[in-house]
Amino acid sequence: MSVGATFLGGAKSRLLPRSIPFRFFAAAAVFHVMMWLGLLNGADEATGFRGGLGATLASVHLLTLGILTTTAIGAAVQLLPVATRRTLHAVWPIQLIFWLAVPGLIALIIGMHTAQTRILIPASAMTAVGLLLFCGLLADNLRRTSSLPVVGAYGWAALAALVLVTVFGVTLAINNEIGVLPDHGAVALAHLILGGFGFMGLLALGFSHILIPMFALAPAPEKRPSFISFALSSVAVFLGTLGALAGSRNILTVAALTGLAGAASHLWLMHRVLKAGMRKRLGLSFILVRAAWIMLPATLLVGLAALYGFAGANGGTLFGFVLLFGWLLTFLVAILQRIMPFLASMFATPQASGGSAIVSELANARSLKLHAACHGLAFAVIVVAIVLDNAMVARLGIAIGLIGALAFAWFTADVIRRILPAD
Repeated sequence: MSVGATFLGGAKSRLLPRSIPFRFFAAAAVFHVMMWLGLLNGADEATGFRGGLGATLASVHLLTLGILTTTAIGAAVQLLPVATRRTLHAVWPIQLIFWLAVPGLIALIIGMHTAQTRILIPASAMTAVGLLLFCGLLADNLRRTSSLPVVGAYGWAALAALVLVTVFGVTLAINNEIGVLPDHGAVALAHLILGGFGFMGLLALGFSHILIPMFALAPAPEKRPSFISFALSSVAVFLGTLGALAGSRNILTVAALTGLAGAASHLWLMHRVLKAGMRKRLGLSFILVRAAWIMLPATLLVGLAALYGFAGANGGTLFGFVLLFGWLLTFLVAILQRIMPFLASMFATPQASGGSAIVSELANARSLKLHAACHGLAFAVIVVAIVLDNAMVARLGIAIGLIGALAFAWFTADVIRRILPAD
């Protein structure tokens, strides 16, 4: 039996109220637009960004917390109960997470953008409380995932990474005020590795074992090679974090090479899933998925090049950009444009909103085509801008990305409109 059939069996009985996951998806779409606006405001410093408070750091966190983490929370609280066939005990903790994390993030962005530590520190604490509450909720669901051992393993590792990311984030915020860290840059790099490769990366790899087979109507990957891929990826994250904190190029090199082995193993598994799937035409979203898969090993190769001085003067900036925009954001928007119509079709009734037709109607929406074209072009132009250290080229790429983000926000609004209760 395919994962899709198993996943969908009785799924409607385990759905949360429609307002719960879609409030996170809507927030992510708004933060997507805000991120590009922030980058446009700070374009002069973006191409050579090395850290420090200001518009670029605020934009980076609009991406990592506002888009990636917010979407991850919305997807996890809805999809894990469906996949594990275990309903959540209550809805109010998810609502509390939203009202802690999202306003906390907005305040955090203001504090970063204006370099006001008196705003930054309490905002980071408020956001951290929301994220740690999500950790507790995720842990409660993961302990019931005995039927999905590979997904559970990735989930626990991602959870541990999120706890450390949260601790490091608050520590970095405090350090901006009182200087408690011996090396702010080393902790910031560890924070990036844990957040990008650890929490979001491992979560993306783990959920791929559910979502890719579901969309392709294929069996799940075999357990033994899946656990080997998990082990390689987890060791790479651990070594990368250790290497960043120790300032060791040798450890970071071993981490990147181990990560390349883990990425190759994962991509081979996903290739086998698609090859075995009954559904061969997977549409625009899987063009983006495949592009993101290319970006995963590319990120590690760029990281290695930057580590040894072969990626130019802005090699570190290029590494962060390919990681966050090339791999993670591309993969997330690709999956999100499949998840939202899928959930909408389950919430909407045929008489009121088109029912199951929503998926086919929205799969080829013009807004998605515009977004995909703009996303890819913006990525390419900004890579050139970073290599050339040219702010004018960066502004062009950012403007293109902003158009794409507005198109994706339009798509998100269209999906939400279709599930609103009829008058």
